[in-house]
Amino acid sequence: MNKAEWNRRHFLGAAAGVGAGALAAGCSADGQNGTSRGTAAHPVGEGAKAENDLPGDSDWRLRSHGDDRAVEGYADRVSVLPGESFRLHVSTTSKGFRAEAFRMGWYGGAQARKVWASERIAGAARQVPGPKGGTRTVTAGWEPTVEVATKGWPEGAYLIRLTADSGAQRYVPMTVRSASANGRLVLVNGAATWQAYNTWGGHSLYQGPGGKSDYANRSLAVSCDRPFDDNGALLFTTYEQPAIALAEKLGLKLAYVTSMDIDSEPDLLRGAHAIVSLGHDEYWTPVMRQRVTAARDAGTNLAFLGANACFRRIRLEGTSAGDRRLVVCYKTDWMHDPMYGKDDAAVTTDWREPPGAHPENSMTGTLYESNPTNAAYVVVEPGHWLFEGTGAKRGTSFANLVGTEYDRVNSGSLTPRPIEIIAHSKLVCRGVRSFSDSAYYTTKSGAGVFNTGTMRWVEGLKGDGSHDMPHSTGAFTTQVTSNLFRAFAEGPAGLKHPAKDNLDTYHPYDGDPTWAKRDLW
Repeated sequence: MNKAEWNRRHFLGAAAGVGAGALAAGCSADGQNGTSRGTAAHPVGEGAKAENDLPGDSDWRLRSHGDDRAVEGYADRVSVLPGESFRLHVSTTSKGFRAEAFRMGWYGGAQARKVWASERIAGAARQVPGPKGGTRTVTAGWEPTVEVATKGWPEGAYLIRLTADSGAQRYVPMTVRSASANGRLVLVNGAATWQAYNTWGGHSLYQGPGGKSDYANRSLAVSCDRPFDDNGALLFTTYEQPAIALAEKLGLKLAYVTSMDIDSEPDLLRGAHAIVSLGHDEYWTPVMRQRVTAARDAGTNLAFLGANACFRRIRLEGTSAGDRRLVVCYKTDWMHDPMYGKDDAAVTTDWREPPGAHPENSMTGTLYESNPTNAAYVVVEPGHWLFEGTGAKRGTSFANLVGTEYDRVNSGSLTPRPIEIIAHSKLVCRGVRSFSDSAYYTTKSGAGVFNTGTMRWVEGLKGDGSHDMPHSTGAFTTQVTSNLFRAFAEGPAGLKHPAKDNLDTYHPYDGDPTWAKRDLW
């Protein structure tokens, strides 16, 4: 959060080289002039075990990043149904490149299976256009290079790895989405949030070309018609892939969708047993929130594995490349949003802010409070069913699992009841003493809703010592998340595990202590 946004925060309770136009030939997934992995795909809606019993490919990670623009690309679709095609738009400073498609899962620990590989494709360097219009939107606008058919690809989250002749590599993410979520645990790829943070071309929804301090020159709308920065899929590999590996390892009936699919497909969530928001899922349209809330009220469990979920209200608009490829969020410039004064509930700003304020905790159970922080995660209700098998006792802690953003349970009228705080972790953020909370609530429909309250939860699943988290963190978060996934995959968790309200025990504060400069301990 930058200074301009921080100054606007207020007391929460008040808010009640191919030629132009030509495609490389011979790169389809059906094996003609390309290479498909001939092993038959297994529908993950019937359980992920059969798919994950197939041989995996541990060599899916990037081996060499190379120079900044050595190779990069984007897809013309955020998601496709199995068998549909998408086109890759690729730029490389080499004379050629290859592409490989990896389905992310467990696969005996390899965590990916290669389902397709192209032949070598002639390449060329493409220009990086400047921002356009009052929204300072960067659009690559490159001609397509490769058309890829997904025949034989099972539903799932994919990384397309581009490898230039020089050896430089980048990812392009792709979701092969499920047509139905009925009876399944739904894993949501946060594609809208990925794009919000994407600085390719010098602009994101957070900054202009001057970096993090250049808030005034940020984009007000960002396009999917451009590559992602860094490795090409940084938010996916950091905040989503470890949870996907675990869900597939458990052999559950899974569905895969993106946040944008929830906005576009009215019946997509019908009959879902659970919806899982992964580690960083900040940007939501009103339609997304309405549909997820309606699913909860029909008995679908909700899990939020990060912090700061559903914090920004956005709008999805079309580009020349297709529908819903522009993520619009004016944030602190909301008064310049064309919807202001016409449809205030659609104005793009923080969900808790006017106009049309609707704080997120009525759905998520917790409220995003602030950042940055670095604190120990502290168990306070070790008898809770989510902690079964962890060996945790009251006061058991895991260093640095709380950060860098965190949520806390608020005592205001919008907080769902009954709600249980099961971890209550002291922290200091911006000089104020506060708490991060993991919380579980249940509804009349029988739905259970769990929120970890920390952005590092999914990173913690790896147990690799990142952020100086002890290696024991991986065993703990894996067991809790396994308990969660198994219970939520069975149907309305509240019928078997009703929440036992303990909110008053933890003396929650009805507001934002970081804004009010009020210490809570």
